[in-house]
Amino acid sequence: MKQSEQHDFLIESLNLEFKTIKAMVVIYCRDKHQSASLCDECEDFLAYAHTRLDRCPYGGSKPTCKLCPIHCYKADYKARSKEIMRYAGPKMLFRHPYLAIRHLMAGKKEVEPKPPANASNRHMRVAINKINS
Repeated sequence: MKQSEQHDFLIESLNLEFKTIKAMVVIYCRDKHQSASLCDECEDFLAYAHTRLDRCPYGGSKPTCKLCPIHCYKADYKARSKEIMRYAGPKMLFRHPYLAIRHLMAGKKEVEPKPPANASNRHMRVAINKINS
């Protein structure tokens, strides 16, 4: 199974964020790369975005990337993200209205200046696994 399909271990709000990113990437790849399924380049980007979401220090209170004071994407992935979002963002209102409106509303909420300690999805997942072991 591809990493982009393994988003079930993200907490609810991050899982919704991943679904939003994935919907944008699918729109972008289908239109720009004329591909029925995700091409390798878009699959790589989606896997990278998944990893960044899992390790986001804000965890479930993650702001939109545009407003975040912590820029965790590498420059080339950040540029690709901007390109994807600029293209697919306007199309999201028609194809995925719930995700689009939710993302627009998330862009209006205040951002904590410093994320709480150990709030990342990855940290919480590891802690739960230790308890269950």
